[in-house]
Amino acid sequence: MAADKQRERRVGELPREAGELVGRHSELAQVTQALGAHRVVTLVGVGGVGKTRLAQSVAAQLQPGLSDGAWWVALSGLRDGEVLPHAIAEALPMAHQTAMPVIDALARYLAERNLLLVLDTCEHLTQELRPLVERLVGASPGLRILATSRRPLGLAAEEVLTVEPLPVPGLVKGPGTEPNADALVLLAERAADAMPGFTVTEAGRPDLERLCRQLEGLPLAIELAAARLREVSPGELADRLSDRVSDRFSVLDEAKAEAEAAIGHADPLWHRALRTTIGWSHQLCTPAERLLWARLSVFVGSFDAEGALQVCGDDRLDREEIPQLLAGLTEKSIITWVPTAAGERYRMLDTIREYGEDWLRSLGEGREFRRRHRTWYLRLAREGDAAWMGPDQYIWYERMHAELDNLRLALESCLGSADSRIGLGMAGDLWFLWYACGLAREGRHYLDRALGAFLGPSPLRLKALYAQALVLTELGDLPALEERSAECTALAARFGEAEDSLAKSAAVVTAALRGDAVTVLKLTDELHARHSQSPEAMLSVPGLGSLSVGSHARIAMGMAEDALAGLDEMRRVCDVSGETWMRAWGDSIRAQAELALGRIEAAEHSARASLTVKHRMHDSFGSGMCLESIAQCAIADGQAGRAARLLGLAHQLWDTLGRPQVGIPSWVAAHEDCVSRTRTALGEPAYDRAFQAGYRTDLDAGIAEALNGVVSA
Repeated sequence: MAADKQRERRVGELPREAGELVGRHSELAQVTQALGAHRVVTLVGVGGVGKTRLAQSVAAQLQPGLSDGAWWVALSGLRDGEVLPHAIAEALPMAHQTAMPVIDALARYLAERNLLLVLDTCEHLTQELRPLVERLVGASPGLRILATSRRPLGLAAEEVLTVEPLPVPGLVKGPGTEPNADALVLLAERAADAMPGFTVTEAGRPDLERLCRQLEGLPLAIELAAARLREVSPGELADRLSDRVSDRFSVLDEAKAEAEAAIGHADPLWHRALRTTIGWSHQLCTPAERLLWARLSVFVGSFDAEGALQVCGDDRLDREEIPQLLAGLTEKSIITWVPTAAGERYRMLDTIREYGEDWLRSLGEGREFRRRHRTWYLRLAREGDAAWMGPDQYIWYERMHAELDNLRLALESCLGSADSRIGLGMAGDLWFLWYACGLAREGRHYLDRALGAFLGPSPLRLKALYAQALVLTELGDLPALEERSAECTALAARFGEAEDSLAKSAAVVTAALRGDAVTVLKLTDELHARHSQSPEAMLSVPGLGSLSVGSHARIAMGMAEDALAGLDEMRRVCDVSGETWMRAWGDSIRAQAELALGRIEAAEHSARASLTVKHRMHDSFGSGMCLESIAQCAIADGQAGRAARLLGLAHQLWDTLGRPQVGIPSWVAAHEDCVSRTRTALGEPAYDRAFQAGYRTDLDAGIAEALNGVVSA
């Protein structure tokens, strides 16, 4: 890439807007103006009033003017307030595999950035959000936060703006103008989506306007009603909605409202109108659709068809019918079909989910289907554990990230009850999510909780200790790693060979972090002798780790040729099975061996092969090490400017990982040698300029250039 060509920077990540925003011109201007004057703005209003949709439009409008973009954090599926910092970090393009508290890593990441953070659906997390928002705003003068909630966050510096329903024809008029028709425009647009060719005629307009008035201008109620116009005329629909006495859902709502009014918490009338519309939509569903709606309410975030089949199907709801029922609920706007990298998924709006939860509770099925939800995600964790070391790692990576809200809910269900032993097993089974998929800090949180909740000696505890050892290695926390590894070794004496292999693997990574190459070599040779007897045994983290970490130790001891022999064996095992994640670790270590032997071109080829996988899986530690290797290749090839820029690019990752090169002595020494040689070659001022150019480069763009063999100024 030419030196003077501007890099494309990621300007944020926002959900795709569902069609053009109808109306809200004054609200858009008001919210934009408020964000110019206030650091925290909260959009409040009842469910279904359009807070999220308005926030999307505001963020999209402001995004081009923000050097570090606008970023969306969906919080409706989050139930554990302690995981809130992790959820925010996960939404940002930051590395957070760090031993420091995640809130500190967030504050450090945001400190010098100019961005908008949108926190969507916050009402159930206000207590946890208050101190977090105060900390982040205090740490970053360029940060603005836009929140959506049914109630204010309760911050002193918060600007609260109430989102009202859309203006309704016949009730709101501008001086000398026709009645404001935003509600009518939305109804007509959504009806046209449901029935191509639908138009508003003079003859039909009065019934449509009456319908808008009965729906009180609530966007969600209007969208649900529009989906009904395939089946009934606007006039008939308006008549049915006006007959509130015969609508048993409205009667129940009014009774609830009267009870709440007695204690001062009544919902406004137009909120009850929304529930009336949802209730009427519920009546128009078939009995099977209603039952599926209720049972789907146990999911949070999004879900896929397989999850719906496994959780919701039984003798009352035939699994074979569920795909057709999902299509029917999508057509009726009860659920939304969402294409994702993990395949086709579905999402249910919070207000509609709450109605389903109420219905599930009234059926007496709430506890049973929450249990079935947990059982399904326990099974998914076990299946992921069993399948990870194979050809479908990218598929599992995408799937488990898509299911993260539901996995968190299942873990919470176990760890917050008498089922802590089950939670310990699930946290251990998810080792690959924590260690290989970029969620090390969150993994430490759950593993700490699980290990603290169930103390009895068992293979489950040993596996969780092993998972914790992997996570702590990535976090570079040697004292905690030594403690967990020692317990793992002591516990393994009570069980079999499989558990002993896990304990030895924990001891291997502990010795590697300590820089004890002799112990690493002894333990990895023992593991290799045990696992090399069968291909199945080798295709495991202990089996392949005996080759990768053992080769690392051989390089440190000056035996690079021997290291390459082990890495060749590792590559053969991975290639036969289609495994990519451990193979990428092998390629990363191979780059170090080739460098030690002076084979610069081969070293860079291996480092790029590893970086391709590590970056795709958001492995910040692995990506950082690959960038360091490419920088070492560059300085060895006389490309000092390129080496300095690559070191700056890698430092973006080390800056949030907490401990560069996770403190492994041989890797730290290689880094310092590269920096020293590059500084000497360029001179101090030129080195600093090139380093800062790399540090300021967008990470995705910089890695793409590194993979293409160039990092430009």
